[in-house]
Amino acid sequence: MTTVLRAEGLTKRFPKDDTATVALRDFAVRIDEGSFVSVLGRSGCGKSTMLNLLAGLTEPSAGAVTYRDQKLTGPNIDIGYLTQSDTLMPWRDVQRNVEMPLEIRGVSKVDRRTAAAEQIERVGLRGFEKHYPSELSGGMRRRASLARMLVGDPETLLMDEPFGALDAQLRAELQDELLRLWHGSGQTVVFVTHDIEEALLLGDRVVVLGQLGRIMLDREVPLARPRSADSLRVDPEFVALHNELADALREGAR
Repeated sequence: MTTVLRAEGLTKRFPKDDTATVALRDFAVRIDEGSFVSVLGRSGCGKSTMLNLLAGLTEPSAGAVTYRDQKLTGPNIDIGYLTQSDTLMPWRDVQRNVEMPLEIRGVSKVDRRTAAAEQIERVGLRGFEKHYPSELSGGMRRRASLARMLVGDPETLLMDEPFGALDAQLRAELQDELLRLWHGSGQTVVFVTHDIEEALLLGDRVVVLGQLGRIMLDREVPLARPRSADSLRVDPEFVALHNELADALREGAR
């Protein structure tokens, strides 16, 4: 398969006064085109730092990120990024929030309205185009953020625990929605999570991170799709994989 995103020897230090905090050290990973890769790790292991580097939002202290064999030196319109926090503009309604990436690129008003309407329909927010973020539930804001990321038709999606703050039922609904949108799209997804079940439910492959981004396990997920959380919980193969990942997480915390 074609490697679309590659990190080699990535290190990130955050200097403060006469010292520096190391958030990531000598990290390396390859992401294949069209794959769904779950990155699993505990808080503080460097997951968000890794995504910021893969997105071109921050510069590595050492090492390099390449996208389609070209060194990444800044944000790339082919890479979409959905962060943990809600970054919708509170003074813009859903329609104008979703349009924003195309507006920045200079796309005409007619074309960006059409494209935004298509994505709003895809994520199930039709009828809420004129609502402001403060008028939406947490799940609806996540859907609007997803639509805004997708409207530019990025090839690769980076997602930083996008459903972590939601209740269990809503999180399950949005997991299903994400898989529906991804299936058959050809897009590549790197999905960061601290939840083992979520990593296995979504990913073709799970990369387990320990402290400073040390890779503890890089495991293909052979579970057949479509996957149901209720069915997986009693599947012996899922249980074995869950235990394997849990062991890797514990080892990475030492």
